[in-house]
Amino acid sequence: MKIKYLSALALATMISFTSCKDDKKEDTAESNKVDSTAVSEMELQAKDFDTLIDDKKVSLYWLKNDSIKAAFTNYGGRLVGLWVPDKNGKMTDVVVGMNSAEGFANATEPYFGATIGRVGNRIAKGKFKLNGEEYTIPQNNNGNTLHGGKKGFQYVVWDGEKRNDSTLVLHYKSPDMEEGFPGNLDVTVTYSLTSDRSVMMEYEATTDKATPVNLTNHAFFNLNGEGSGSILQHEVQIEADKFTPVDGGLIPSGELKEVAGTPFDFTQPHTIGERIETDNEQLKNGGGYDHNFVLTEAQTGDLNKAATVTGDQSGIVMDIFTQEPGLQFYSGNFMQSKNTFKSGAKDEYRTAFAMETQHFPDTPNQPEFPQITLEPGDTYQTVSEYKFSTTNQ
Repeated sequence: MKIKYLSALALATMISFTSCKDDKKEDTAESNKVDSTAVSEMELQAKDFDTLIDDKKVSLYWLKNDSIKAAFTNYGGRLVGLWVPDKNGKMTDVVVGMNSAEGFANATEPYFGATIGRVGNRIAKGKFKLNGEEYTIPQNNNGNTLHGGKKGFQYVVWDGEKRNDSTLVLHYKSPDMEEGFPGNLDVTVTYSLTSDRSVMMEYEATTDKATPVNLTNHAFFNLNGEGSGSILQHEVQIEADKFTPVDGGLIPSGELKEVAGTPFDFTQPHTIGERIETDNEQLKNGGGYDHNFVLTEAQTGDLNKAATVTGDQSGIVMDIFTQEPGLQFYSGNFMQSKNTFKSGAKDEYRTAFAMETQHFPDTPNQPEFPQITLEPGDTYQTVSEYKFSTTNQ
């Protein structure tokens, strides 16, 4: 049968996520600003993605409508760039990415813009039990498994079909025991642009054996434009009164902690940088914000408001809606100026952030969290939406 998989489970109650911390501050980023509107069809070219990886053809896909445009590649199911109008009507690329398949393949940060799976976020010690059997998956992050293992979905070539000018359908069959996960998982992700300046992300999956599934997209955003400098003055509001505290390896303790009275209280708008240097154990563990927020309205199973982020220079507002119970907010703490974006800018420290809709980290080992086991005969379905407007509207 086909089920609204996430809404039922919600009743029970994120590099980059790399391991090396960096002390660099935003001054370096400020000195490397570029004009994000310089990248267009002229600079971002199909020929730079026209290659074979694992004997499968890689391509660049453009989606457009009257208000926004986006570039995707089927290598990793990645959002390469996203152009939306700022408060003055200037088209601004708010998603950072590379200008070639090779650029993504060789990046020290594996997750730029990628579709993440089979299980997004971390699994402690690369182990979990399911139906009495223990599974071991590759450890790729401080002794834990991050975003599906060493070759998660960010490194596979998806089958891509551009349905129309504004819709791209990606399909991938993950074989039984790929990266140690049981079951042949058949995944379809549909990315589409809407007339009201939204990017819709629709995920669907089936399996022939019980398996954990937690799919998301790992776009890195800078609402002032790729290469525009620090994101610390972006204003953030998150619809969550709890978050999941983590240890030094970013594995949750199992507690759902109240955000009230902590630097994690974004129930009212705050800039990212306002409290990020606070003497707080959780901020130290994450090197800043790198935490899962427990969304207040997740219990309804509808497409609920998760967060609002506003670019301080551009006036671009991003509203996030999701059927997921959690949102991973990552403040670019591990960006190290080792990669060059399509605009020519480097991935300087805290010059992009992620807001990943998801189930909670380490869920297979946390029985009190909303669970992510997909059974044969059921269909995993979830939808998230990133909607753009401006402060002068």
